[in-house]
Amino acid sequence: MARNNANKRIGIADVALKAGVSHATVSRVMNGNAAVDAGIAERVRVAAAELKYQPNPVGRSLALGKTDTIGIVVPDLANPTFQAILRGLSIAAGADGYRVLIADSSEVTSEEAILAGEARRRCDGVVLCAPRMGDAQLEELAPSLHPLVLINRTTVDNTPSLNVDYEQGIQDLAHHLVALGHKRLAFLAGPEHSASNRQRLAGLEVFREQHPAIELQLLPGGSNFDSGHDSTGLVIACGATGILAFNDLVAMGLLSGLHERGLRVPDDISVAGFDDIPFARYTTPPLTTAAVPINEIGSLAWRRMREQIQQPGEAPAPVRDEFRPRMEIRKSTAAPSLSPRGGTPDQPSA
Repeated sequence: MARNNANKRIGIADVALKAGVSHATVSRVMNGNAAVDAGIAERVRVAAAELKYQPNPVGRSLALGKTDTIGIVVPDLANPTFQAILRGLSIAAGADGYRVLIADSSEVTSEEAILAGEARRRCDGVVLCAPRMGDAQLEELAPSLHPLVLINRTTVDNTPSLNVDYEQGIQDLAHHLVALGHKRLAFLAGPEHSASNRQRLAGLEVFREQHPAIELQLLPGGSNFDSGHDSTGLVIACGATGILAFNDLVAMGLLSGLHERGLRVPDDISVAGFDDIPFARYTTPPLTTAAVPINEIGSLAWRRMREQIQQPGEAPAPVRDEFRPRMEIRKSTAAPSLSPRGGTPDQPSA
C-alpha cells in the first residue's frame, strides 16, 4: 500500500472506488491478468497512478502463488567456494527479476532438512548446495522441495544436478605430485559427511591401485583454514613430501602452519589445494590447485531452476551437468628435495 497523505493509507478499495470497478477487477489488473477489458484496465491504472497506489508485495505473492524468490542452503557461507556459487546464482537470478534467500547450516547436518523445508515454504524453489545429509534422507526429502536443483549431489529421481568430478580432480593432483618425483603422499581429508570428500577418497583408491609403489596416507582434516593449520603437526610427523589438501582453505591453513614451523614450501614439502578460490593465486607461494568453475555452476543452477519454474507441474528433465576440474600448476609444488627436512630422500627427518 501507499500513503496519499499523512493520515490515510491508500488501498485497493480506494482505487476501485475512483475507477468505478470492483475490488476483484483492481486485483486482476494489478496482477497483470490479461482477461480484463483493455479500457477498464487502463482506467484502473490511471486511478492507481493518481492515488500513488502500490500493490502490497506480500499480498501480490499470495494472489499469484509465487514469490519471485528462490532459496539456497549452503553448509558454510564462510567458505569462498560457496560464496562464489551464491554470487553466480544471485546475478543470474537477478537478471530475471528473482531474489535469493540464503540459509547456512553451519555444517550441522540435522539443520539442513529444516532449513530446506522452511526455504521452500517461503520461495518458489530451492537450491541445495553440497548438502551433508545422508543419501536416504536426501531421497526422502527431495520430492517435497521441487522445484529443486542439487549441487554436488544426485538423487534417483529426475532432480537436476550439477556435479564436479572430484574423483578425477584429486587423481590429477596426485599424478602431478608423482610426476614431480614424490613417493610419499598424504591427503588431508574433509568433513566426514561431505559427499565430495567421499568422492575424493574414491578417486584416491583408484590412484592407489594404479601406483602400488607410492605411499599414500589419509590424515584427519576439515574444510576451513583452522583445520589446515591445526593439522601441521600431523603432516610433519607423517613424513610425506607431497600433501593433498581437501580444499584451498585447508591448504592455506597448512601453508601458514608450516611457515611457523620453519618449513619451506615447496623446498621442504609440496602442498596442493582444491577449488581455486580467488585467494589461491596470491598465497606465498601461489597455490597449486584443481580449479572448479564455481561462478559458472551458480549461473547454471539458476538456469536449471528457471526451466522448472517456467514449466510448473511438469516433471523436470533428468539433467546431470558434469564439470571436470582444471589443473592450475603454481609454485607450491615442486620436485622433492634431495634431503627433505634434514633427512634422506623421501624419508622423514630424525
